[in-house]
Amino acid sequence: MALKIDLHTHILPKQWPDLVEKYGYDGFVTIEHHAPCCAKLWKDGKFFREVDDRCWDPVRRIEDCDRHGVDVQVLSTVPIMFSYWAKSQDALDLSRFLNDQIAEVVKDRPDRFIGLGTVPLQDPDLAIQELERCVEDLGFPGVQIGTHCGEWNLDAPELFPLFERAQQLGASIFVHPWDMLGADRLGSYFLPWLVGMPAETSLAICSMIFGGVFDRLPDLKICFAHGGGSFPGTLARIEKGYHARPDLCGVHGCGAPREYIDRFYLDTLVHDPQALEFVIDLFGTDHLALGTDYPFPLGEDHPGLMIEQMNSLTVDQKNRLVGGTALEFLGLSESGFIRRSPGGS
Repeated sequence: MALKIDLHTHILPKQWPDLVEKYGYDGFVTIEHHAPCCAKLWKDGKFFREVDDRCWDPVRRIEDCDRHGVDVQVLSTVPIMFSYWAKSQDALDLSRFLNDQIAEVVKDRPDRFIGLGTVPLQDPDLAIQELERCVEDLGFPGVQIGTHCGEWNLDAPELFPLFERAQQLGASIFVHPWDMLGADRLGSYFLPWLVGMPAETSLAICSMIFGGVFDRLPDLKICFAHGGGSFPGTLARIEKGYHARPDLCGVHGCGAPREYIDRFYLDTLVHDPQALEFVIDLFGTDHLALGTDYPFPLGEDHPGLMIEQMNSLTVDQKNRLVGGTALEFLGLSESGFIRRSPGGS
């Protein structure tokens, strides 16, 4: 088998300053280590989620990787830390703190970890500045961003210079849903994660297609989390809408949506072999990369196992899904990484 790379994992520092005290206003996440190897995240005095040491301990992460045969994890911050609502300079300061922490983890084990940075998206000039630092100084292949920034969808003219600079740098952009639309109606039943996240991701993809971003930046490297959310399952409807109302969908001169499915990548986190086969039929294995959302509960419990057990896939297709596509998206080669096997050390 090829090198197994988990493109979609999240990491936090074990500790961070009291950001409310540091910046002087509410809204930031705090961490409370209330028991050994466990912590609670709080936002504005409200409980957000419980996390454990897999979120911050590289040794624990490597133990899990070895148990599941994962050679390399790609590390990105937890989206609640994006803080796109904050003052620009404060968001930049926090981004630098988070990125420096990821860089230290990667520096200690460059054979097992790759870093993706975060940027203050609410200030595109500062976001470009931090993107450049991530790529040129920290050695990251790219950054993670959210599906929107306040009222800006990803086709917003304000964000175009960031995407343009990413293309110039050859930097990869991993897009993760956050701050889900319709939040006022999604308060129960875990619906922000079950319904809001897939819709957010489809909205981001459609915005970039209909907004002409892919037409203007043909070499932009971008990947969307969670198998593209609801986009693959509703592509036929989206395509029909384009042809039925080109006056609404094609205002920026874009082509039909299906013409763009080879212009971006998705991770494989769709939870079901039939769903993955459907997405493969649409996008091909060349545009799908293993991603698990480690270490969170909606992630894949055994990274890559579903792919490995799918008899409908050839060995070459499996190799592409578990590692080859991620290397291409990140602009990296296998050189420098150590291939591990289940039970390895």
